[in-house]
Amino acid sequence: MKSNPVDGFLDGLSEERKAPVAALIEALRSELPSGFLEHSDGRMVHFSVPHSRYPDGYHCNPKAPLPFISVASTKGHVSLHHLGMYAHPPLLQAFQGDWNSADLGKLNMGKGCVRFKRMAQLEAAIPALKLTFARMSLQAWIDCYEAEVKR
Repeated sequence: MKSNPVDGFLDGLSEERKAPVAALIEALRSELPSGFLEHSDGRMVHFSVPHSRYPDGYHCNPKAPLPFISVASTKGHVSLHHLGMYAHPPLLQAFQGDWNSADLGKLNMGKGCVRFKRMAQLEAAIPALKLTFARMSLQAWIDCYEAEVKR
């Protein structure tokens, strides 16, 4: 029986990170609108637009599916890379509003990457993240990508 690559990713995490990252991945599975492809390259877990829905793939590497959200664990933090927040300011603003409303502390974020140095903060942020995950459909992401990212 072939093992699930996402399970392999989780198995490679420290004990402190396993449950919070598993909860984050489960939140993505439950809240993302239908159609996204879940896969792992061993370093990250990805939720992407499959080639069957977007044959052009990712403009940087057309053989790869169009990325949407990825989860990574590095030495210093767990990160959530959300290309929708990067490319669509209203989605970013809604997330920031949810974060502030939930009183989750200082937001450690780049353009579309939320970093969690403390696992307790990641666990506390999951309800706010779930709201963000549900806000952009697969087709809305394709439309946004073509209008704002792919040039």
